[in-house]
Amino acid sequence: MSGQFEAVVEVDRPVEEVFAYLADGRNDPQFSPRVLKIDRIPDTSTAVGTVFRSTVKDAGMKTAREFRITELEAPVKLRWAEVSKNSVAVREGGYDLESLADGRTRVRIFNHLEGHGLGKLLAGLALAAARKDAPAFGARIKTAAEKAIVSG
Repeated sequence: MSGQFEAVVEVDRPVEEVFAYLADGRNDPQFSPRVLKIDRIPDTSTAVGTVFRSTVKDAGMKTAREFRITELEAPVKLRWAEVSKNSVAVREGGYDLESLADGRTRVRIFNHLEGHGLGKLLAGLALAAARKDAPAFGARIKTAAEKAIVSG
């Protein structure tokens, strides 16, 4: 089984600054409690080909994850694909950003999950949990970005 979840949220910060914050995947632990550790390889500005290597905890189990940036169009589009071989993986994910009035930014995040091997049985459960959490996940992104980005 495979499927997608998404969340849309409005962040009270300018699109360029929100994009820069989200493009640096090392900020993910600020809004994703499942991310225990994350590194950017190479440790330079995020670009197509950059890999984010992380340790995450799902359902009480730690797993290693690697995501490669596949598209980057600052400040409006970022795409990634999971290159690690996990039972449930992200085939494609991304952020779409839109500049709104008064310096706000609309952010859409999505991940398309798919199962491999035994993960085909687990993917439905993972997808249901992700869809249920999507509004809260969007709210966590909003809160973290607004706290981290000091405009001025």
